[in-house]
Amino acid sequence: MAAAARFSLGAGAIAIGIAALLVAAETPSVDDLVLAAGEATTRESGPGAYMVPAPTLSTTQLETFRKGADIFNAHWKVFWFEVGEWGAGPTFNAMGCSECHLRNGRGAAVASGDGAHSLIVRLSRRGADAYGAPLPHPVYGDQFQTHGVAGVVPAEGSIDLTWIEGRVTLADGETVNLRRPMISFRELNFGRMDDDLLMSPRVPLSMVGMGLLDAVADDTIRALAERSPADGIHGHANRVWDYARKSEAVGRFGHKASQPTLRQQIAAAFSGDIGVSSDYFPEQNCPGPQQACRELMAAGRPELGHVRWDAVEFHLRTTAVPARRAANDPEVRRGEALFARSDCAACHVPELRTAEVPGLPALSRQVIHPYTDLLLHDMGDGLADNRPDFEAGGRDWRTTPLWGIGLSGTVNGVTTYLHDGRARNLAEAILWHGGEAQAAADRFRAMAKADRDALVRFLSSL
Repeated sequence: MAAAARFSLGAGAIAIGIAALLVAAETPSVDDLVLAAGEATTRESGPGAYMVPAPTLSTTQLETFRKGADIFNAHWKVFWFEVGEWGAGPTFNAMGCSECHLRNGRGAAVASGDGAHSLIVRLSRRGADAYGAPLPHPVYGDQFQTHGVAGVVPAEGSIDLTWIEGRVTLADGETVNLRRPMISFRELNFGRMDDDLLMSPRVPLSMVGMGLLDAVADDTIRALAERSPADGIHGHANRVWDYARKSEAVGRFGHKASQPTLRQQIAAAFSGDIGVSSDYFPEQNCPGPQQACRELMAAGRPELGHVRWDAVEFHLRTTAVPARRAANDPEVRRGEALFARSDCAACHVPELRTAEVPGLPALSRQVIHPYTDLLLHDMGDGLADNRPDFEAGGRDWRTTPLWGIGLSGTVNGVTTYLHDGRARNLAEAILWHGGEAQAAADRFRAMAKADRDALVRFLSSL
């Protein structure tokens, strides 16, 4: 496939300023960069770094924040008479948000044993529905459900995950092992998967800065997409369906930017992962022949009422972003310069501005440093899942925000990256970049080890 075009603006220009609409007019100072999220920055750097409320919340808002945290961390139950939040299932992947996002962090690529709920597999068949979304599989739906109600509703089956190892040699002779996942299904309770199946393994993203990303104006994202292309990089915004507006909107959340708002992202996760219905997703995960599934949950919808939904949304919207660490360290500064010179900043845009957020000054008109353009980019065959999602192609992925990434291991022990968790460290994640990012990955391969280490050290400071 021919390479797509790339921005004519150099990486340095992109890093320090594209236009007043998008980024600051002048190079941000180190102090500004340390405050990754402006007034919504926390200095916490321990296991609780992703769970701190924005500093300027009022007493009443803090109460709502804590209520949302309680619901996020709750254990959901299938039956109303069980202790816990009612509404899960009857088929599901996890029994609560925090099972996949422990301490609001990312999940790991594990298919069996402890932590098995972290890996999910999206399913579809070729084509799109009336809104442009992927067509669900007629028997297994749009997400494979690995749990059911014992003796009543069978799970759809189990996932087997194996790793295929490969090796790359860098310019200085160092060899790096890279792995990619191989997914298979077993114990299928509703027949074999057909040959038309499209599937995509996914691991949960961290919850860092979701409210601030939600506060970036659609026009800002569109303007980033309209930058003049050159040299192979040209992102585009996903256009998805917004259930609140009942119209198309710019996507920004999820691995393929398939959700337009934080509220809709929450509802989609409750539906797909826990089996909790809402006004946006009123149906249970009971497709095709899954009659027992449909019969068990014939009443009581929507299960995610607005009080609980609002609280979880407020919690995730107002969670602070960890400040950068060691920003003045000479090696970190050198790694930051290498990051820009390698054109990593062309997609991982260091600086954006948020719009006005009524009632939340900590999120309003803030200069933030998420290191993303929220756009889709062709990442090459190596990372392709070949499963379209609205206007995201089979090789397209949203630029993952990098803020807070250096604390992932501290927060919950997860130090694997990319959409399916294949990268065991940040260097492997860079080496997997292809397509529009191939040139940047090649520059990383060509660096001396000391320079590669400095660039990774910079990423670890975020």
